[in-house]
Amino acid sequence: MRKRDDTLRDTLLSVSRMIADTEGIDAVNIRSIAKKAGVATGTVYNYFSNKDAILLALTEEYWKQALYETRTVITADLFCVQLQELYAFLKEKIDQSAGKLMNSLGNVETTGQERMVSMQSTLEMVLIDRMEKDVTIRKDIWSETFTKEQFVRFIMMNIMIGLKTQAPDIEFFIKVVERIIY
Repeated sequence: MRKRDDTLRDTLLSVSRMIADTEGIDAVNIRSIAKKAGVATGTVYNYFSNKDAILLALTEEYWKQALYETRTVITADLFCVQLQELYAFLKEKIDQSAGKLMNSLGNVETTGQERMVSMQSTLEMVLIDRMEKDVTIRKDIWSETFTKEQFVRFIMMNIMIGLKTQAPDIEFFIKVVERIIY
């Protein structure tokens, strides 16, 4: 049995991603991954219990990378423009391959949703930081009953609804946010 290491796990995920991108998600399976990675099928099982575990890891990796990319993709100074950029970026990611990955989770959908909540929390912290850097936002709107954290959670809920319903944009929602914070 080969010693477990992160490098091999990354290689297996890379091969899985390549198969998903070139042949489709249905082509991702333990045997095809093992063959293309040049390892025994048992070696793949040392890292992933089944196809669902691989798809979950691919989905999680995809969204971690997307969150990292938001640092360079979201460039506007004004918070509301940043929200528009964020929505367009996330929508594009879902339209490309993230949506297919998320819809393929099947047996691990609940686990996938739990991990997405964690990533949403990370994104919420990023949004709070970005909001605090926008000097044009009124400072007098925040209180014990109307906090930045609650407001960002409200923003995230609306962005997620827009993404789930495949809304082409969130212009009206942005106008609501502008009326509240500026």
